[in-house]
Amino acid sequence: MKKILVGVGLVFFVLGIVGVVHPDFTYHKNEEVAHVGPMRATVNEEKVAHVPTAASVILLLAGLGLTVMGAKRRS
Repeated sequence: MKKILVGVGLVFFVLGIVGVVHPDFTYHKNEEVAHVGPMRATVNEEKVAHVPTAASVILLLAGLGLTVMGAKRRS
């Protein structure tokens, strides 16, 4: 149980740091706009997702807390 808490804490901590350092990321989405018989028309659309700063800070603090709890916990 101790290793699981530390592992999850470290993952949350790293995700929190990534969210604070790089809050916006882009991804591509293929969307079908027309379908007539055997022919299809698709559009490759670039979208931007924003990770809220509050969520990143919460992940960072939760990760730090879980890591400390896991390290201090007795087996």
